[in-house]
Formats: sequence, C-alpha cells, structure tokens
Amino acid sequence: MYFSSQSSSIRARIRRTGGAASASVLLLLLASCAGESQGGDGGGGGDTTGATGTTTGPGTGGPSTSGSSGSGAQPASGGSTSTSGGSAASGGGDPGTGGGDGGSGGGPPAVCPETYSNPMIWADLPDAEVIRVDDTYYYTASSFHHSPGAPVLRSYDLVHWEYVSHSVPALDFDASYDMSGGRSYVNGIWASTLQYRKSNETFYWMGCMHNKGGGWVFTAKSPTGPWEKHRGGCYYDMGLLIDDDDTMYVAYGNNTISVAQLSADGFSQVKTQVVFQTPGNLSGPLEGSRFIKKDGNYYIFTTQYANGEYVLRSKNGPFGPYELKPFAVKLPYAGAPGSGGAPHQGGVVETQNGDWYYMAFNDAFPAGRMPVMAPMTWTDGWPSVTLVDGKWGGTYPFPNLPCGSNRVTPPPSKDTFEGDTLRPEWEWNHNPDNTKWSSGGGLTLKTATMTNDLYAARNTLTRRIEGPIQIGTIELDYSGMQNGDVAGLAALRDVSAWIGVKKANGATRVVMTNGVNMNTSWATTSTGNEVAGADVSGGKIWLRVTANVRTDGGGAQARFSYSTDGARFTDLGNTLNMTKDWQYFLGYRFGIFNYATQSLGGSVKVASFEATKP
Repeated sequence: MYFSSQSSSIRARIRRTGGAASASVLLLLLASCAGESQGGDGGGGGDTTGATGTTTGPGTGGPSTSGSSGSGAQPASGGSTSTSGGSAASGGGDPGTGGGDGGSGGGPPAVCPETYSNPMIWADLPDAEVIRVDDTYYYTASSFHHSPGAPVLRSYDLVHWEYVSHSVPALDFDASYDMSGGRSYVNGIWASTLQYRKSNETFYWMGCMHNKGGGWVFTAKSPTGPWEKHRGGCYYDMGLLIDDDDTMYVAYGNNTISVAQLSADGFSQVKTQVVFQTPGNLSGPLEGSRFIKKDGNYYIFTTQYANGEYVLRSKNGPFGPYELKPFAVKLPYAGAPGSGGAPHQGGVVETQNGDWYYMAFNDAFPAGRMPVMAPMTWTDGWPSVTLVDGKWGGTYPFPNLPCGSNRVTPPPSKDTFEGDTLRPEWEWNHNPDNTKWSSGGGLTLKTATMTNDLYAARNTLTRRIEGPIQIGTIELDYSGMQNGDVAGLAALRDVSAWIGVKKANGATRVVMTNGVNMNTSWATTSTGNEVAGADVSGGKIWLRVTANVRTDGGGAQARFSYSTDGARFTDLGNTLNMTKDWQYFLGYRFGIFNYATQSLGGSVKVASFEATKP
C-alpha cells in the first residue's frame, strides 16, 4: 500500500531494485522533469536539504518527485494511484511471500521522492512499534475490539507501507468480543509489542487485552502467519526487548514503570521489578513503554499521555537504576493541515545503514491517531528528534534506503472480494459469526443478529478511512433481503450515521439515518432517526459515504448518496458532523452491515467496495 505524501517538486529520483525500466515509464519520467535546471543521480548518505531549506538529515541526494499522481511518478502496472497525494506503488511482490522484487523481470523501477511528508499514513494506526528484520520493516498498531486484531504492516524504506496480516487472528478471549452477554467496545488490543527473535527465527507479538481477556503471546515464523496462540503475562502498555544473550524482557506500566524478565519461551515471568516512578513535576503519568538496548545502555521510551515522549536510560542493566530526560515533549507540528499535532507515543528503529527514526502518532480526530515520522540522532548517549525551524517537520529527507515503492502491494482501488479470505485492510466490528458470511465473487452477508441497533449487530465489516477525504462506495445486491432487514454503509464511530436499504411490508427503500450514538460507557443512547428516504427497486444499488476527516475547519463531516446505475449519484439526508472527542480512541471507519429486525434468514451481496479520492 502506498501511503506517502510527496514533495511539491516535479523532479523524480529513481532507484532500481532490479530489472530495467520500460521505455514508456522512462519517457514519462523524463517528460515530468522537463525544465528542471538541476538533477543528478542521488548518492547514498549525503546531506540533503529538506523542503523548507532548513533541515539537513540522512537523505540520499537527487531530485524529488511531484506531490500529485501523474507528475513524474506514474502508477505501476497492476497498481493504483496513491490515496494520500503521492504516486502509486507497483503491484510487485506478493504480500504473502515476503515481498518479492517488484522491479525484476522487466517490471517498472522504484520511484521515490527526495523527501517524505507527514503524516506517513493518514489513518488510525496508533501505539506504533516499528522493527527491522534485515532490510525489511514491520509495524504493529492497536486495534481495540476489532477482529482480527493487531495489524502488521511491512515496508522496505519506512515510507511505503502495505498491510500483510494480523498477529491476532480472532479475539477469542471473552464472550463479549462475540457480542455475547455484553459488548467490548474500546476494550481488547491496546498498546502491544512486536519483536523478532533471531535465535529461533520467530516473530513474537505480546499484548494484554484491556479490561477483558488477559495476556497473550502470538508467534509466527513469517509475518504473514500463521500465528500461534500462547497464554502469556498481562502487562499494561508493554514493550519487548530481546537482549544480546537472548533473554527476553518487557517494560510496562502506567505511572509506575516496571521491567519483567520472561522465561526462555517468553510465555511466563521469571521476575519483575519496579524501575521508575513518574516524577511529581510531570503533568501526568508515564506509560506506553518501548524497550531498546544501544551501546550497552538500556532505554525505555515512555509517553506522558498526549503531551509528549520521555526516555529513561540505564547504564547498569535492564533493571536500572534509570534516569529520565525529555525526548519529544509538546513539539509544534508542521505536517499537513488538518492532521493533528504534538507527536507522541511511538517506537524507534535503526536502519541497516545506522540511521535512527522515531515513529510517533498524532491525535487527529475524527481520523484517529495517525503515524508521523522524524529522524533522530544520539549525543552523549541520549536521543533527540531532528526538528525543522523548531518544529516536527512537515517534510524530511527520504531515508537513506533503497526505494521500496515497487516492493509493496497496494490494495486495489476496488475490492471485489474474489478470494475466500478478506484482504488484511479489513477488520470486523468484534468477532464475526463465521457461519453468516462468505467471500468469493463478492461478499455475502447473511443477517447474523436480530436488533434495531447498529452497534449491537454482528458481522459489520470495517475499514479505516484514509484522509484527508475519502469516498467509500459499495455496490449492493439487496434482492435476498427479507422483511425487516437493514443493510448498508456507515460512517462508524461512537457518533455515527449510515445510508442503506430497508425492507418492510414488502416495500424497499433507500434511507439515510443520522444520530446513531453511544455514551462514554459505550452503551447505545440512540439508534438514530431516519432523515430522508426514497423507494427503490431492481435489486441493486450503489451506496456512498464521502468522509472528510480533517481536524481543522471544514473537516469532520460525512455526506451520503446513492445511485441506481453506478454512475449518477443522488445526495440523501443531511451531513454527519463527526465527533472529534478522543474518549473512544479510535477514528472513524467505513462499516458495511446487514442486520434483521424481524427474523434471520435474509442476505445481501456486496459486489464491490471502492475507495477513491475527490
């Protein structure tokens, strides 16, 4: 998946990962560079001036590419245009095979800009941990009550990312994750940890289910799975370190930071010890631990809620004593307008070339908490973030890494659900009833719940909304609906609205419903009110949600429309004013749903889901 926003320059830097560029690609790239007075092939490791002209970092030199698709960077064969303002990644490399060389066999060359832009991914992927295994980078994030959980993303240059799997195949830890005897909204997977253990060539994901479910370890030989489940310790906001002698430790806690030594298999505890107490002069407790070792010193990176990041250092082993210094506290943010501010709570990673990066997130509701990245340096054993004019930069020099744009596979702009499994961008709202859905030649959703409450309906399929504006459209075959069934597409959060098809008393109508709300205990307070509707017939309809998830003026709105021919769309209902409150933690998602209000047995088929930009 290609997520990077690119610089405004029209020059393009090309790095080849194998194979020769086609003549047509070269001609397009040369044409885009016409009129440029400077260029040159990017050299490795040179100092590169950022877009503001004030930051020097570990860039690679060489010209940059345009910030819009079609200007110097063309969509590769089989790929799709970037959804965040950049060029498209090629379709090279199967995400299930470790990402083959997309440029081999005469495929297109990798095309990367001279700079990258923040946010890295305009979507809800909080509590990041980023690790490197040889020349490949992996990213994990919180997913709360969504299933499968703990998404795994992959990159080869820290800028271009693709979804490849989930570390937690199902949240089978408590009946509430099945919506049985209760619901688990905002529970489940909070800040968890992902590391790779070289001694047994195994990936370890560890997490403690918030509120309900306990502690678990999932292991896999490949990041694409299969992931094997093991009972583990329950550590709040944990960060895993695998030491030089292969001993495993976790740093964890809220306010009181502790370190636990784990057993050789990582599934139980040998001992634990408090190593630090949040000082009284901080405005809130420390949490969100990430644990690394560098030059014989142990470091625990911690966050103080939404204010910033601090770092603890021990020169005397993993159990301390530790001393504290600020690392990224209340930093002004110069990233894209409407993408939040004050980056915090993330992870650090060292590249194969010895450069370091800090991947944090911004509170940027209604989109959620979005990853932003900055270079970092070390001085006298302490890290610091590279700033631009005293701010977290909107752009930085592209990492001194081979361009990986053609080694990741973007999702198709239109998903037609051809396979019998879902693509890794999708997650269910709670665990699904797997007897009530199928994929292949479209997505079939049988009614799984009898309710009039969208929040209580099982088998609602969700996908993160990618900002700043994204349009989600489904083609829906509703011919299999029964009286009382309701199916459609929602802008889903604790303040929601939807457009869908209702069948009642033999009549079929398309309706827009607003005011579907929860309180902060995540109990439904309103099932919504029908704002507008129209009779429909023919068995097929296209439903659309246009979501503007910017935080600033003009943002935080969703509009709804429908079409009976897939070409001409009619607005329906009013505007959803998306909530920017943080308490739900997650950002808005598209939600595809089908539930019954009278009896089970009906079904719909979603022929496609299409995500586009205005």
